[in-house]
Amino acid sequence: MICGKVWRFGDNIDTDMIIPGRYLDNYSADFLSKHVMEGADPAFASSVSKGDIVIAGRNFGIGSSREQAAIALKAAGVQAVIAESFGRIFFRNAVNQGILVITCPGCSKKFDKGDEVCIDIEHNRIFKKEDEKNSLEIKKLSPIIAEIFKAGGLVNLLRSELSNKTKDNN
Repeated sequence: MICGKVWRFGDNIDTDMIIPGRYLDNYSADFLSKHVMEGADPAFASSVSKGDIVIAGRNFGIGSSREQAAIALKAAGVQAVIAESFGRIFFRNAVNQGILVITCPGCSKKFDKGDEVCIDIEHNRIFKKEDEKNSLEIKKLSPIIAEIFKAGGLVNLLRSELSNKTKDNN
């Protein structure tokens, strides 16, 4: 079970709102995290805490294929993004970075900024921490996405697999 404080955003949050293009000349994750979500909420970067959860409407992460959007969110401490739908390239970039990304119809209307929510991956649901009985169904994670998330990202998963192969060959 994963729990955290909600930051709520609306529909069509594009990658330029997540990390504005003017910051893309610096690849430092720490630098990018200081400007994350600046286009949608200028106070987000200075207020977000490790373990927080972004909940959004339709088309979260649409736009360019910049992987810095996912890198900035992860570096800022965001552990999950729950949205009605995602831009497909952002979705994949977030998975690769080890951010839990889950589709959940109705989530943007059910939860408010500051709510404490819990994501029960095993039972495919999300709910307010103080109201477990009133939950929303989330889309089940595919086995490979669950494995990538559990490893902390695609690079970590590949390192682990390569390490295991090296051990098996010795």
